[in-house]
Amino acid sequence: MTSKNSETNSFALNATIGFLSLLLALLIFGLFTRIVYPRIENQRATNNPELIGDIIQLEVLNGCGVPGLANDFTSALRKNGFDVVETGNFKNFDMQNTVVIARTFDTKNAKRVADALGIAEEHVFIEASEDFYLDATVVIGSDYKSLKL
Repeated sequence: MTSKNSETNSFALNATIGFLSLLLALLIFGLFTRIVYPRIENQRATNNPELIGDIIQLEVLNGCGVPGLANDFTSALRKNGFDVVETGNFKNFDMQNTVVIARTFDTKNAKRVADALGIAEEHVFIEASEDFYLDATVVIGSDYKSLKL
């Protein structure tokens, strides 16, 4: 009977050693992949703005009340290379014209968005604040059918 218990203990010990060996191999593999392929976090550079790429981050708001319009524009803008980080509704639904609001004092990116949508330059406004971490806000007005995408 002792040899039977000894065999059972030996099997349990070998199974535990095998499991722990497999776990150690997985941990080493995870460490290796983390070193070789580190995570890249997408953050705004404040000291070296020349390091920021050409990606323009936008907020798209529905200002005319047509259901799903902000989502439709978000899809179209993303297909055209813009990074839409937020969608939603504007504070009211009585916007006649679509406007682009620059969220930084440099209106270059807001004008690029306006050009891409076919919005006249007189509908580009500056409302900059340190609290915004995006380049521009697009408020879609009732003239959305005349915009190009």
